[in-house]
Amino acid sequence: MSVEDETADRDLASDLELGYRGVIACQAAGISYRQLDYWARTDLVLPSIRSAAGSGSARLYSFKDILVLKIVKRFLDTGVSLQNIRTAVNHLRDRGVADLAKITLMSDGNSIYECTSSDEVFDLLQGGQGVFGIAIGRVWSEVEGSLVNLHEPRGDQPPSEIYIADELSQRRNARGA
Repeated sequence: MSVEDETADRDLASDLELGYRGVIACQAAGISYRQLDYWARTDLVLPSIRSAAGSGSARLYSFKDILVLKIVKRFLDTGVSLQNIRTAVNHLRDRGVADLAKITLMSDGNSIYECTSSDEVFDLLQGGQGVFGIAIGRVWSEVEGSLVNLHEPRGDQPPSEIYIADELSQRRNARGA
C-alpha cells in the first residue's frame, strides 16, 4: 500500500467520524426535520455522534447515519413498510462502514434482502417477482456529494461570505479537495 493510499484511508476514517447537525443531515438525506426528529425519537435512526440532551443541544449525525437516513427515505418512497425498514436498519447498524458500500438492498415490497454479489441479485430476480434495489455504494456517493456541496450563510457574516456548515467540509477545504 502506498503512502497516498494510507493517507487517504486515514482521511476517510477520520471524515466518517465527523458530526453533522440535524439540518445538514436532513438536506443531505432529502428528508424533513420532522421526519428526522420522529425517527430519532422512535429509535429508527439515532445520531451516533451525539444525541440531544435537552433544550438547545444539537444532535450530531455521522456520515453512516446520514447514509442510513437516505436509505430509509428511499424505501419509504417505494412503499416498504416501516416495520420492514426498521428490521433492515437494525441489520445495517451492525455492519461496518466499509461493508456497506458493497451491499445492494433488494425489496419486493414485503421483505428486504441483502445482496453482496451480482449472483445473489440474479438469483433473487429469477424468482419472477418484481423487486427493486438500492445499491448502497451509489447512495454513499450521493450523500458524500451532498455533504461537500452544502453551505449555509452564518448570521454574523455579510451575505456575500459563505460559512462551511460542518467539520467535513472545513477539512476538505483545508486539504484543497
